[in-house]
Amino acid sequence: MSIRSKIFAAMKQIAEEQKVTLPPLDDELSLNETGFDSLAYAILVARLEDDLGIDPFTISEEAVFPLTVGDFVRAYENVDA
Repeated sequence: MSIRSKIFAAMKQIAEEQKVTLPPLDDELSLNETGFDSLAYAILVARLEDDLGIDPFTISEEAVFPLTVGDFVRAYENVDA
């Protein structure tokens, strides 16, 4: 399963658990339009760290502020393994 697929699956699961109506996910979707609040994003990042073994937002020397779903996915895809 690709990183993108894992992220999308985790987002869908968290949306269900948090009772959030998640719009169709695509790279251009603004993170603000997902319906996630800060708790949902914290859960997402924690689960992805457990699943993928990385958190690109704490290991990066530069502050990364993704604005879209595509930016969020690329943050994980671009981590040096």
